[in-house]
Amino acid sequence: MRVGFAVPQSGPWATPDNMRRIAVRAEELGYSELWAFQRVLYPVGHPMGPTYRSVHDPLVTLSYVAGITGTIRLGVAVVNAFVQPVVLAKQLASLQIVSGGRLTAGVGLGWLPEEFEAAGVGFERRGRRAEEFVEVLRACLTQDVVEHQGDFYQIPPSHQDPRPDSPPPILLGGMDERALRRAGRIGDGWVSASREDLTGIASRIYIVKEAAREAGRDPSGFRFVCRGVTRVRPAGDPDRPPLTGSYEEIRADVETLAGQGVTDVFHDLNFDPEIVTMDAKEAMRRAEEALEALAP
Repeated sequence: MRVGFAVPQSGPWATPDNMRRIAVRAEELGYSELWAFQRVLYPVGHPMGPTYRSVHDPLVTLSYVAGITGTIRLGVAVVNAFVQPVVLAKQLASLQIVSGGRLTAGVGLGWLPEEFEAAGVGFERRGRRAEEFVEVLRACLTQDVVEHQGDFYQIPPSHQDPRPDSPPPILLGGMDERALRRAGRIGDGWVSASREDLTGIASRIYIVKEAAREAGRDPSGFRFVCRGVTRVRPAGDPDRPPLTGSYEEIRADVETLAGQGVTDVFHDLNFDPEIVTMDAKEAMRRAEEALEALAP
């Protein structure tokens, strides 16, 4: 089991100095990866909650921490398929090169209609769009000459250089069976959503692996990444969800997830409503305490 930590990205605690402090200390403590997520818009009056209200761009954030770290990996979970894949491929290639090959790229369908509308992309046929999106992304990252004529994207014969020596693994997100099977057919693994019921994650992993084998692929090298919606709370709550509770309970939950087939878990305090709404200094104090206590 590889254990990662999310960069401060949402709310008052998400300052450049705090990003640096978390990134540098996480590398010192032996965490495997630093993670970021995407939220482009917060529609006025939307009830999605404080985590999504004020969010830094994930690739800019990871580029910043890439320059102040040396070995820890960098992951985005996820960039949604309403962006333009050729432009995203250029960004991912550059980040993979300047970071020395440390990037993991998560891709999701997207679920907020307003973001699609603002990007000028149709919300319908998201699944089919995502499949073509990944096809274009991989072509740009691996092929000397890229040419594509599809339902959603058209690329005349072109070079997109420089390409990284090794492309970043592409993990797919999603919760329903179609998304899980898509991850098995075309992804290098799967990353769980913040709303995932972690008590049933083993069944999700099984579906991904089954779909991979049906497609003639070997899932033994797949990564199964759990976004840990980690909330440090008093011990002993009998109704607590996994990764909510005392440090001892959370560490035990990580071991349980490993037994269910999860290969990577990252603790994401950006999804704790207390952290993203409290005073930045107090949020950082609690985050650094958690960083030390939950270190691998």
